[in-house]
Amino acid sequence: MVLLGTIVNGACIAAGSFLGKLLHRIPERMKATVMYAIGLSVIVLGLQMGLKSNNFLIVIVSLVFGAVIGEALAIEDKLNLLGNWLERKVGSEEKGSIAEGFITATLVFVIGAMAILGALDSGIRGNNNILFTKSIIDGFTALILTTTLGFGVVFSAIPVILYEGIIALCATQINHFVPKELMNSFITEMTATGGIMIFAIGLNIAGITKIRVANFLPGIAVVTAIVTILYFVHF
Repeated sequence: MVLLGTIVNGACIAAGSFLGKLLHRIPERMKATVMYAIGLSVIVLGLQMGLKSNNFLIVIVSLVFGAVIGEALAIEDKLNLLGNWLERKVGSEEKGSIAEGFITATLVFVIGAMAILGALDSGIRGNNNILFTKSIIDGFTALILTTTLGFGVVFSAIPVILYEGIIALCATQINHFVPKELMNSFITEMTATGGIMIFAIGLNIAGITKIRVANFLPGIAVVTAIVTILYFVHF
């Protein structure tokens, strides 16, 4: 089943979020320390991904132009508005927890090689192992994030399912349209670009910075355009 891994991933995020809501009475000092641990781990993960590029100039250009587009479109502001709307609909004892939890968790779960590689593997080969592994990681991460950022984390399951599901469904036909060399190049540079975003998310989680990471997201589209142009120029 092409969408099995995607569905399991969303279910694990939801399950982790509900479990985290039950364990919300974890002492504040423990929550803070755990958040630092998650933040530092995400920083290292992002750094590892960021160093995988074969041409770091592509990463730099993609992030810069992506940031310009993201700021012009005010993507993070719109995500905040969506999060605040969810907060009004669901209700929250802690102001801002729904919005913050939704945005942070969505970025953590959506950006990264495992989401794209896993969805592609599901669509192309019908192999869900990568997404099953990601599901376990995301489930535990959702649990911790919910205890610290609030129940808004559960809503991140929706964009994760849509994002991975669309990629998996498109991947069933991708071999007929995209050359293997182009796909490999895109995955490499997307991983590196996404890794820088993950690095920034880690800094935010650890409370070191307050970077508007969502405004970098158009960088993924810029990577796609640059890699495609370079492939056909050198073809």
